[in-house]
Amino acid sequence: MKELIRYIVTSLVEYPEQVEIKDVFENNETVYYVSVDDRDLGKVIGKGGRIADSIRAIVKAAAVKQKENVFVKIVSG
Repeated sequence: MKELIRYIVTSLVEYPEQVEIKDVFENNETVYYVSVDDRDLGKVIGKGGRIADSIRAIVKAAAVKQKENVFVKIVSG
């Protein structure tokens, strides 16, 4: 799952080397914290959060196939 998130996010940003993904597992849920350069934050979130919502939808669809419960949170680096 982490590789999928990394692939999507690095495709969107101008500074892919600054992308960091941290996964935290608790209460049968995995939370992925995606950290990007401050200059790329708008590109990952998108207008009205549309891109961020799309990333979450893709990841959740992939997680359903693996019977996982995941969340994606985007934070500035």
